[in-house]
Amino acid sequence: MRLILVGPPGSGKGTQAKLLGKRLGAAHISTGDILRKAKEAGTPAGKRAAPFLASGQLAPDDLVNEVVAELFHRDDRPEHFVLDGYPRTVAQAASLEAVLRQQFMNIESVIILLVHDEEIVERLRDRRTCPVCSSPYHLKNKPPKVPGICDMDGATLVQRLDDKEETVRQRLKFYHELTEELIPFYQRQGLVREVRAEGDIEKVYKDIEQVLKHQAGPAC
Repeated sequence: MRLILVGPPGSGKGTQAKLLGKRLGAAHISTGDILRKAKEAGTPAGKRAAPFLASGQLAPDDLVNEVVAELFHRDDRPEHFVLDGYPRTVAQAASLEAVLRQQFMNIESVIILLVHDEEIVERLRDRRTCPVCSSPYHLKNKPPKVPGICDMDGATLVQRLDDKEETVRQRLKFYHELTEELIPFYQRQGLVREVRAEGDIEKVYKDIEQVLKHQAGPAC
């Protein structure tokens, strides 16, 4: 399985990618996580990515393409994977296609997660994270036992800078502008399937599973 999940920030791409990877035996590849780890480690790529991560803006194509190409040129590159948050642009998609072709690989399906913008704003605005153990919380859907405190280690929960409402709306603007070109790129290859991602996590997962089972049928 070689799958791309496409959707706005907060659509559940990361959650679904992790579930798909774990249950179907594929690597979960998140360029956001790779760039954040690079930033924490102080690598050249991480230093370049820092201002983009802080502001919620997308990292430039050349930086993200470099990180992904490096991953697939390694001896331990994944044969089966779920890409989460990449590619975001046609230029990134073309770069990925070229990198995979060098390894005699191809993308098998592209799942578009559909969520209304206001739902996204509410999801992300109320999201909190433990700075120590990274446990996720949501003020409405998954609040901590003690307000503002992590259940696991007692640390004070924080809101990521890119979860603030003004940043979320800017990220949504970028998403809509860029995917207008990206989705047709994959539609022309017959790879696109759409899944409504506003329900329960398990329901969304089952819907993705269903479209993957029928991916040999007509594309969206």
